[in-house]
Amino acid sequence: MFSLDVIDTDKFLEMPATSQNLYFHLGMRADDDGFVASPKKITKLVNCGNDDLNVLISRGFVIALDDGIVVIRHWKQNNYIQSDRYKKTIYQNELACLTVNNGIYDKDTSCIQTVTSLEAQDSIGKNSIDKVSINYQLIADMYNDTCVSYPRLTKLSDRRKKAIKARFNQGYSVQDFKRLFEMAEGSSFLKGGNNRNWSASFDWLVADANMAKVLDGNYQDRQNKGGGDPLGNGSQGWGKAADFYEQFLGTGDSDQGGGGQNGDT
Repeated sequence: MFSLDVIDTDKFLEMPATSQNLYFHLGMRADDDGFVASPKKITKLVNCGNDDLNVLISRGFVIALDDGIVVIRHWKQNNYIQSDRYKKTIYQNELACLTVNNGIYDKDTSCIQTVTSLEAQDSIGKNSIDKVSINYQLIADMYNDTCVSYPRLTKLSDRRKKAIKARFNQGYSVQDFKRLFEMAEGSSFLKGGNNRNWSASFDWLVADANMAKVLDGNYQDRQNKGGGDPLGNGSQGWGKAADFYEQFLGTGDSDQGGGGQNGDT
């Protein structure tokens, strides 16, 4: 099921134990082509975190595909399935967008992304030969599905599309947006756990400086044994910490100049 050529490497063993554990569980639940339909569900089931899944993606042990599907990148190195027992994956479109080299999956760069809504796409770089389609609705749905503690996004205005497009122009990917929303949902501070009762919004999260700070981990909860106060300083100490965050990390940066609520309706 698992090749030592993969799991006995420094690259694998240097990952957190929880990330390694998640890799094994994903491998046990993959179909005969290495696809896993519900990686988030499995992550929660085995008491791992979204960061563990992100580690596996960033380290190149799994590949994130559309609709939340992942594929075990070294599946064909880990497994050999006899033809009379082999059952094709139901994810044939996703399989067609992968190449296999020496038993390792990689995304086929020539594969064109399918966009379900013509109104939800645009192109990055007018002078680019290989134009990349932006599925705006995918980003909106990803936010609504992940950031359940935040104001729901109900309208993709031109300003919001412009902000999303700007982030892609800067080199961010769909996976970066996914990680942004997951980290935001895991941040007590951004959800209103501060002495000003301020909370972030979609517009705030996708602003240039704010997105970078969230992805850098500036708003992650600080865990402690006592619970409650993420910095372990009591309620008074947390209030001071909140002031520090708001002063030096900023809670007002926005390409649209909006505050903590979704301005466009």
